[in-house]
Amino acid sequence: MPEITSLLHAGLLVADLARAKSFYESVLELKPCPRPHLPYPGEWYDLGDGQQLHLMCLPNPDAGVVRPEHGGRDHHIALAVKDMTALKRRLDAAGVKYTASRSGRAALFCRDPDANALEFVDPG
Repeated sequence: MPEITSLLHAGLLVADLARAKSFYESVLELKPCPRPHLPYPGEWYDLGDGQQLHLMCLPNPDAGVVRPEHGGRDHHIALAVKDMTALKRRLDAAGVKYTASRSGRAALFCRDPDANALEFVDPG
């Protein structure tokens, strides 16, 4: 049986690449990294330790599906964050709504402009 050792990337579907890039680069301060030539628009971000986030501008098969208000009850990706207070300030300044983890952990959830759920965890 193969041994899974890490998550290399997560891919998220976006409808408007410019709008998504603005969120991920301006609000979350992610830096783009090289992306192979593919037959659709997109952007790749380096998250360190060989991990990446891939934004793919492709039709969303879940379009029109009502998402749960709290991202922790939806499919989501979790990202480690060093300074939760700074993240909250950036989200507040950008008018991005977020909710605290309902488990009591030092974590919060928000949605990107395409309603993809993101969890931010202070691994401290």
